Amino acid sequence: MSDCPYVPRAEFAAGSDAFAAVHAGVPTQRFIGNLDVEVATFEWGGLSFPITINETGGENAWVCSPLTTYSRYALEETRRVVPGALAWPLTAVIGVADRWLRKVGLDRAVSVNNWLLSTNLYPSADGIDFLAFRDALAARWPDHAIWFRSLNTVQHAHWLHALGAAGFELIPTRQVYVFRDVARCASNHQNLRRDFKLLRSNPLQRVEGSAFSDEDFAAGEALYGKLYLEKYSRLNPRYTAAFLKAWQRAGLLELSGFRDESGQLRAVLGIFAQGPLLTAPIVGYDTSWPRSAGLYRLLMAHVLSITRARAGTLNLSAGAAHFKRLRGGEPAIEYSAVLCAHLPAPTRRALASLRFLTTQLGVPIMEHFKL
Repeated sequence: MSDCPYVPRAEFAAGSDAFAAVHAGVPTQRFIGNLDVEVATFEWGGLSFPITINETGGENAWVCSPLTTYSRYALEETRRVVPGALAWPLTAVIGVADRWLRKVGLDRAVSVNNWLLSTNLYPSADGIDFLAFRDALAARWPDHAIWFRSLNTVQHAHWLHALGAAGFELIPTRQVYVFRDVARCASNHQNLRRDFKLLRSNPLQRVEGSAFSDEDFAAGEALYGKLYLEKYSRLNPRYTAAFLKAWQRAGLLELSGFRDESGQLRAVLGIFAQGPLLTAPIVGYDTSWPRSAGLYRLLMAHVLSITRARAGTLNLSAGAAHFKRLRGGEPAIEYSAVLCAHLPAPTRRALASLRFLTTQLGVPIMEHFKL
């Protein structure tokens, strides 16, 4: 079993209630422009899990759409980071897989413990009867595959083992970076010490999300979009100012901003934290500023400083792999656990093939190129 902590049950329950209060019965596109899903909750083992029900054909952001994750996003990432000689055959394989996965309806997906974020946090699996949990989920959604996202080998050994034993397919998704002891990382990595120095001495003024004006929330939306949508991919969730404001006020998101001398917001960070676990789904900055300004370094130093102060564990998700390795980030393969035994044979075969391809091709590529 992993020695990483899990979310305390009381904090998980409080967060789930706050999530439901914001999203239950409310169209998701109000909060995330490229996401049209039904949001619900599912009670099991004394816990209330956020649920998303995805029906559309690969048009939603990847946090709810398996087809977007394993087809369009995979295609973009292959073209962006894999050397050309290898990228060409891989794109051909992804193209064939896309047509097959669309045909079998891969996007009819119920995602359990899905908080509409790139990285979900998990409570302890102790006391959960996974066989009964499996049967209850399949009975409730007999026409959908059941997905658990954001399970990685460093933090979620118990969940991965239990779900695998219950008959879920474990399908690799990406490589993420986990910081389990930021104080030790700072001792061992000069880059991180320099980042902390920048955090202490930079000329920008930090402002807490509780003091954000409506103009600040709008600026936060724009700064996030400059990085995650314009620079990276429009398949990332398009969070709106309404999302940032609602989550900040509900206590789901810890927002911070950095203002220049004119009072304009130039960088924004949103932390999703429960107990000792943290992740940073909202990162944005003015990409027109020179790299020497160190805005990305500043934001990462801020979240790592908070993690150190709380003696917590930070999952910094995927991307900027070299940057994270230089600061002590521990790579871990992330999986989705997928239940499809109750679905027609073509769907089961497609998911088994997807597992084979991602395990035999995707994981070695991610590890070899240190993605």
